[in-house]
Amino acid sequence: MTQHFPAGNYRFIPAVFQYSSGAAADTGFEVERVRFDQLLPLADGFAQAARYMQAAGRPLTSFCACELRSPAAFTEDGFRRFNQHYVKTLAEWKIFDGTVNPVARSNVCPEIDPPPEPSFYAFSFTRPSTGSRPSFVIAGGAESRGGSGSYAERTVRYRDLSPDGIREKVRFTVGSMAGRLDAFGYGWKDTTAVQAYSVHDFHAAVADELARRGAMRSGLTWHFARPPVVDLEYEMDCRRVARETVV
Repeated sequence: MTQHFPAGNYRFIPAVFQYSSGAAADTGFEVERVRFDQLLPLADGFAQAARYMQAAGRPLTSFCACELRSPAAFTEDGFRRFNQHYVKTLAEWKIFDGTVNPVARSNVCPEIDPPPEPSFYAFSFTRPSTGSRPSFVIAGGAESRGGSGSYAERTVRYRDLSPDGIREKVRFTVGSMAGRLDAFGYGWKDTTAVQAYSVHDFHAAVADELARRGAMRSGLTWHFARPPVVDLEYEMDCRRVARETVV
């Protein structure tokens, strides 16, 4: 089930207070993705995003997704503290109301040359469009089931780095992405980009769990990075965005 965020001209899949599971532009609008050539500390990234959207004639509420990079995987408590800090800007921008957050997000940790502090890699926002093609960003998701338990309780094949364990983690995550796409009425055939995040060799799972399921119609971008919480090992996100810019 999706909800509408009219101030941003997009629908979203409700999830947790720190992010939604995906955002899709309303009819008459499209998503533009803006990637920074250099990582920017969180506050600077938000400031640059605000200037870019305002220069494009768009309100701050059009901010619909972001991709972050962190120095290292968080503990559960550390992740909660980071998220409580992160959402403050979204609250100031009248996007986060204290409970519901429509903004999709990926936040991963580069294994090599990580940033010294949480930083912006990219952001997305909605803008008017004359086309009718779908436009969306699906948030990052790893091999963790939903629910109220700890990550240890909810993680698929917890701490299992065997080939079978990695394969099952990939299978679960691909299925999770497909479910999020389906919530908007879309499928892998609608994506223009798919990204994977892991420091482990998942090549053995690529043919059956990714390619044959249609997830690689536009290829696969592999980032040598860890998911944001300790002991998660494989994450993905995907999107359909016609307009992408590097600044």
